[in-house]
Amino acid sequence: METLLFLFPQFNFLATKEEAYFKMLCPEDLQTPRMKDDTARLKDKDRKSRLSLFLTKSGSHENVSPDKRTNTASNNVSPEAALKWSDSFEELLKHSDGVEAFSQFLRTEFSEENIEFWLACEEYKTIDSETKLLSKAKYIYAVFIESEAPKEVNIDYSTKMAIKKNITQPTTSCFEAAQAKVYSLMKKDSYPRFLTSDIYLCLTKRKAPGANMFRRRSRSCVFNERGEATADASVWY
Repeated sequence: METLLFLFPQFNFLATKEEAYFKMLCPEDLQTPRMKDDTARLKDKDRKSRLSLFLTKSGSHENVSPDKRTNTASNNVSPEAALKWSDSFEELLKHSDGVEAFSQFLRTEFSEENIEFWLACEEYKTIDSETKLLSKAKYIYAVFIESEAPKEVNIDYSTKMAIKKNITQPTTSCFEAAQAKVYSLMKKDSYPRFLTSDIYLCLTKRKAPGANMFRRRSRSCVFNERGEATADASVWY
């Protein structure tokens, strides 16, 4: 008597249910957890790359705070108005032209993500819709907070983890700790250098466009590009 050999276990009525089910699974379903994790990481990396490319193409302030964007500040600012920005960092941030000039300076130092994050947080705090609040919170986290974000700001690990936890049920105060740290960094570090930068000095007419003043350590004078000495103390401020 001949014995029949079943090539398809799913039709083998003598096979166990578990064996038949296993044979019917698709190859994709048989991937090991490790392979699935690798696929997820690749997808996440691809998402970040596309987000970074989008941000690069759209400009530094395109997706941050449209209401606070201006054209070039240097075309419209009077020297008197620009001089008021030196009163305090808070005074600078009150004026859209001041924010734009400061942003232009930060771009020269490759740290424009700080002011962009601060502006995004200011805008975030004005949102009153829960749906929009959740969407904006996820956007800010993806762009500025998470590790290897396209415009990652320099904050400590514990603050990052607190934000990651809070944005699952976001409130308007989710980013306050991080915003305060970035604000302090700009005020103590970037703002003093901005006040002595060519960008600011040109706005206040203390430095002519294209002039190349260089300082030598001297108590009494500053030398210009022709080697001529001047006792004008205003150039030191």
